[in-house]
Amino acid sequence: MGIISEIDAFTDDIVKWRRDFHAHPELGMEEQRTSGIVADLLTEWGIETHRGIGKTGVVGIIDGKGAGRSIGLRADMDALPIEEKTNLPYASKNPGVMHACGHDAHTAMLLGAARYLASTRNFNGRVVLIFQPAEEGLGGARAMLKDGLFERFPCDEIYGMHNNPTGESGKVGVRPGMAMAGADFFDIHIRASGSHAGTPHQSIDPIVIASSLVQQLQSIVSRNVPPTEPLVLSVTQIHAGAAYNVIPSDCTLCGTMRFFNQELATTVRQRIQSLCDGIAKGYGIEVEFDNREIFEVLVNDDALATEMTNIAADVVGKENINETERLRTGSEDFADMLKVVPGAYCTVSHEGELPLHNDGFFLGEEILPIGASIYARVAEARTSAG
Repeated sequence: MGIISEIDAFTDDIVKWRRDFHAHPELGMEEQRTSGIVADLLTEWGIETHRGIGKTGVVGIIDGKGAGRSIGLRADMDALPIEEKTNLPYASKNPGVMHACGHDAHTAMLLGAARYLASTRNFNGRVVLIFQPAEEGLGGARAMLKDGLFERFPCDEIYGMHNNPTGESGKVGVRPGMAMAGADFFDIHIRASGSHAGTPHQSIDPIVIASSLVQQLQSIVSRNVPPTEPLVLSVTQIHAGAAYNVIPSDCTLCGTMRFFNQELATTVRQRIQSLCDGIAKGYGIEVEFDNREIFEVLVNDDALATEMTNIAADVVGKENINETERLRTGSEDFADMLKVVPGAYCTVSHEGELPLHNDGFFLGEEILPIGASIYARVAEARTSAG
């Protein structure tokens, strides 16, 4: 079938929406402008629109020509706290905020599908359009669920997608079953004793302690995790001090764990706590381990993942379907929705060499009509499924 002809005809509009979102990125739970534009467009197209779901989330309802099933389509809207360095003509106008993960494209693609579905209504049943805030670790999915997302807008199935900068334009990957990692975020607060930098013997240096602790944390994966089990433990921030001649009293380490095995994740959390307790006792200081379980493991329904693969093949061709999609150590809070409603999540590849979350990230816009067409075909096919 290929890209839907009606969507192809207004691809320039999808590009325009995406570039506008890209130029005006907003952090999680701050997507007032983005969600306002989304809601206004849905309303303009005659779609029943609900604002403020999970604070800044938007839900649109499109009813088809007759009775049928209810299918959810979800896109995320938030950006990242990154200073953009792409020099694109539509680069971020908001200092320190960037769409470096493609959520601007996800939103634009779902808008493209919504416009098409609202104008054709070539399906029986209902399509629930879910524009989610705060996917980047701030609990947007959980906020929408807490607001009664699926009680207010019941869905029989739900589907989502993410761009993938592999350079292999138009490739679609769907992994049945366990597909993306669960994730914790953690902070370790080291409270020691500072001094003048010229008299370090009068201090209990938290930076030296932090450096040692980072090394010990890395030993968890290499010595406590079976080599056949995928798990990532990364320290991503170190904060301490504000002067050249002062040894500070405090230091904070921040980081993340990515996992697929909940039992193993519990073991790693216990090991981190033990290391913190041990180094605190050894140096006679206080070390506080603050851990937050942010993302569930994303698990696609086996049968629905196959259905999504078959539908995507109608858009991109079977030769462009990746049937051996690998486990991904990235995390996605769409997993929270999949725990409530069965569904599937795919990746769609595009031009690009730099990874997600990079300050020079570039999204190949050839993906836009492809993603919109997959969303639309999923809705048309699954609303009428037996």
